[in-house]
Amino acid sequence: MQTSSIHGMWSSRLAFILAATGSAVGLGNIWRFPYITSENGGGAFVLIYLLCILAVGLPIMFSEIVIGRRGRMSPINSIKELSDDAKATRAWMGLGFLGVAAGFIILSFYSVVAGWTLHYGFAYLKELVGMGAPITDPGETFDNLLASAGELTFWHGLFMLMTVGVVAFGVEKGLERAVSILMPLLFVLLLILLGYGMNTGSFQEAVGFLFRPDWSQVSGGMIVTAMGQAFFTLSLGMCAIMTYGAYLPSDVNIPKVGTTVAISDTVVALIAGLAIFPIVISFGIDPGTGGAGFIFTSLPLAFSEMPFGIAYGMAFFLLLSVAAWTSAISLMEPATAYLVEATNLSRKSAAMCVAAFAWVLGLASVFSFNVWSEVTIGGESIMDALDYVASQVMLPLGGLLTALFAGWVLSRKITREELDEKMPDWAFNAWLWLTRVVTPLLILIVLASLLGIV
Repeated sequence: MQTSSIHGMWSSRLAFILAATGSAVGLGNIWRFPYITSENGGGAFVLIYLLCILAVGLPIMFSEIVIGRRGRMSPINSIKELSDDAKATRAWMGLGFLGVAAGFIILSFYSVVAGWTLHYGFAYLKELVGMGAPITDPGETFDNLLASAGELTFWHGLFMLMTVGVVAFGVEKGLERAVSILMPLLFVLLLILLGYGMNTGSFQEAVGFLFRPDWSQVSGGMIVTAMGQAFFTLSLGMCAIMTYGAYLPSDVNIPKVGTTVAISDTVVALIAGLAIFPIVISFGIDPGTGGAGFIFTSLPLAFSEMPFGIAYGMAFFLLLSVAAWTSAISLMEPATAYLVEATNLSRKSAAMCVAAFAWVLGLASVFSFNVWSEVTIGGESIMDALDYVASQVMLPLGGLLTALFAGWVLSRKITREELDEKMPDWAFNAWLWLTRVVTPLLILIVLASLLGIV
């Protein structure tokens, strides 16, 4: 059993929590969770979502951290070593390759969307200092951005440089230093925006919109949606948490930090909803309009009319950029760690190689909005096709294999040692039962639903 990773170690329990929470909190988390909560029964959905976190999210998160910390290497090599120790087939390495590949693909198009947030944040900054024109027609502004391959490429490249600039410096000087600044900044921005939202006059209405339970909407489809959100929101199945787990000190309690990350992720999503929806409602915008289009077209309309709207708009898109940045760092790290282990490349060279290839793949998503807009794959644009394959197929499959590997391949002795030898028998057996049986079955249901099988 190794006690440290060649890539470095988190200096504290808090450092891991900030990094893992940063990985989990992303662009979709800031807007998608409040939106689907409001559209799926409000408080009823939140309750079912929390139950799904317990039944699906936490067992897989614990499993990923256990595998990472026990192996102390990149996901691929950690699984290889643990498979050898368990005298299991090395075919399990496919789980590591699957997760690393999924994270790499997601990074390629995630960087493009994150570039949009940088563009808008810069636009509001220019307007704030009197050097730019106000956004009077957000729809046209957004369409013009998507139509410009050059501008999209620039912002996509800038965001990728920001990400590789952190990853290249390693765990302590890069990842930990970045999240120790970015995550507190994210929380401060959220609280400032929440404070503004509470003074719009529509805060109580927004609370009701988000949390008023509508039990009539509880259905099989809604439960599947809650399971899917619980799975995706925690960055599971892409080996990011597994990689971060490899840098976790041996004396840190995995159930405690894993639970803290899950709670923090959910709290951020709910605060985001309470910060955004009062403004949406107070300006008569339909809060049922979800997705990226809402963020970049409808919200700027409200910003243009509200007091201090320019400053608020800049803070909002800065918040989105920070959330995207912390997630992108975790997406780049697994591939970088493996490249360092598999080649003679230095950390910086490996990170730049991963970033370069992800940037090139991301150009396909850039061009899917303009010069390749007529190109479709299975009836979807290139970017939507990449998103579907990575997010809706590879991630659930990765989560399923992670649960099976931790539950059935790793010995009880190993999992008990890693989780906590002082853990009560009933708690350990509950985790084992969830990981071996319940979680895989629920993931299969989600996967079958997403693929249209049920």
